[in-house]
Amino acid sequence: MNADWVAASVRARSIAQRRVGAGTTLTIAARPSLAEGLSLLADTVYADRLHGRTDLAAAERATRETVLWHLRVLAGWMPATGTRLARAAAGGYERDNIVGLARRLDAGSTSAEPLDLGSLGSAWPRLQRATTGEELQDALRASSWGETGPGDTTSLRDILTVVWFRRLAEVTPVARPWAEAVAALTVARLRLVEGVDPSTRLRQLVRPLLGDQWETAADLAGLRARLPLSAQTVLRGIGGPEELWRAESRLRGIVEADGFRLLRGALPGPDVVLGGITVLAMDAWRVRAALAAAASGIGSSEVLDAVA
Repeated sequence: MNADWVAASVRARSIAQRRVGAGTTLTIAARPSLAEGLSLLADTVYADRLHGRTDLAAAERATRETVLWHLRVLAGWMPATGTRLARAAAGGYERDNIVGLARRLDAGSTSAEPLDLGSLGSAWPRLQRATTGEELQDALRASSWGETGPGDTTSLRDILTVVWFRRLAEVTPVARPWAEAVAALTVARLRLVEGVDPSTRLRQLVRPLLGDQWETAADLAGLRARLPLSAQTVLRGIGGPEELWRAESRLRGIVEADGFRLLRGALPGPDVVLGGITVLAMDAWRVRAALAAAASGIGSSEVLDAVA
């Protein structure tokens, strides 16, 4: 099998080498304006899609389009056995398309055009035909995303995010700690920041990852203590709910470090490929945080400092 993955692994390592890097993103964050921050990306992997985009939202979308495009290209180099991995990795983009469609259907609001998933959409070709919120829920129920239950688009995003990471963990065990951490942060935010109980559907989705002891926790320390040991790491050192954003940034750093570790694998294979796309995806997140800081003119990014 490894011989079948040689071309994709070489390509994945090449993609990772084209990242901007943590140092440059800190430099971008220190620029006094978005325009000056963008100027530092003129010769990077993001340059083509950033061309002509002068506002923050458009620039942020361009970084995501860049990663998705490289994932689509990388999928073309994978053997047939890599289809599940490529589609699982693209799940976050399909999630965003679904949430955007739900917003348009429920509130008639305008939102960005759907991201072009190409052949990596697991259910989007069918879901995008929905013309009402009810039709979308029915289509989701019949798709690989499954039942989402009632709730607003924030609840929908939470459910789809957990489903996405569970799917990725099913394809590659290396992603299970990521799925556990995402589930832990989701329930912590809902319970301790928003002050609401996770929906029945969300509890069903996180139980295989976290168990159910956390459901009786009254505070952050109690919740952390009731999580599996492997899921506690992301919450260590967090003093209270107001610091959960630091845990979210920490998770990005953990995922990025895992991506680099996977890239260093001696043999070609799906782990190397996942490592390459993960490193580029986390690099794009760093770039977005840096551009947001430059646009605000504050001279630094607290989010990037938290993950350093």
